[in-house]
Amino acid sequence: MAHFSAGDVALILGVSSGFGAATARHLASEGCGIIGVHFDRAAAAREAEEFRRELEAEGVTAHFFNVNAADAERRSEVVAEISRLRSEETPGLSVRLMLHSLAFGALRPLISREDTMITEAQIAMTQNVMASSLVFWTQDLVGENLFAEQARVVALSSSGSHRVLPNYGAVSAAKAALEAYCRQLAFELGGTGITVNAIEAGVTDTPSLRKIPGEEPIRESATRRNPDKRLTTPNDVARAIALLCREEASWINGTTIRVDGGEGVVELDWREEN
Repeated sequence: MAHFSAGDVALILGVSSGFGAATARHLASEGCGIIGVHFDRAAAAREAEEFRRELEAEGVTAHFFNVNAADAERRSEVVAEISRLRSEETPGLSVRLMLHSLAFGALRPLISREDTMITEAQIAMTQNVMASSLVFWTQDLVGENLFAEQARVVALSSSGSHRVLPNYGAVSAAKAALEAYCRQLAFELGGTGITVNAIEAGVTDTPSLRKIPGEEPIRESATRRNPDKRLTTPNDVARAIALLCREEASWINGTTIRVDGGEGVVELDWREEN
C-alpha cells in the first residue's frame, strides 16, 4: 500500500468516471483524501455527488468541484478553494498526487471534403483540454505551494500518441503533446521532489473509448493482442498509479509507462478480422 500522511490529498481532474474514478476509489481506500474536478450535468452530476459520498464513507475527506477543468477562471477558483481548505479547515493539507485524466476532444478527420472536417477552434480546444491544461494546473499548484514533498503528477496518455486511428488526429496530437509536457515538467521541477510521468493505458472500456467512431474493432484487436486476452481495466491503471505514489517510486520520472498487460508488445493492425 502507498503510505499517505494526514492531510495528503489527490487532486483528480476527471474524477467522476473511468481512470479518475477508479484511482479516487483506490486511493481513498488507502487513506488519501480526494479533491475531484468533473464536468457533469443532470443525472451525471447527481451520480458524481453519490460517488463523493461513497469516498467519504472510506473515512477520508472528499471535495468535488463541478466545473470545466480547462477553463482558466474555474481553475483559479478551485486552486483558491484548496488554499482556503488548507488554511481554515485542514491544516497540513497538501497535494500528494495530481492526476490529469481529462478526455474530451474533437473526433473528426483532419482532411475531408465534407462538413465533418475538423476546425481550428476544435483543434485548439482539444489541445487545451487534453494537454496544455496539465501545465496550467501544475503551474498554479506550484505557485501556491500546494504540492506535498515527494508529490506525483501523473497524466493519462494512450497509444494514440504514436499510432493512427480514424478521426483521432487532434486527440493523437494532444496525447503526444501531453507526453512532451510531462518530460519537460519533470526536467523543470528537478530537485523539488515532484515527479511527473505519463501512463499509456491499454485499450480500456471507458466513456471516452465509446465515443470513438467504430470503436468495436479497436476492442477486438486489443483483446486478441493482449497476452491475457482481455482489455485493460480502470482498476489496472489505478493500481499502477498507487504504486507511483510510493516513496520507492521516487526515481521514476519524466517517462511514459505502458500499463496494458502486454497488449503493446504485439503489433497487429486494428482492422484485422482474424
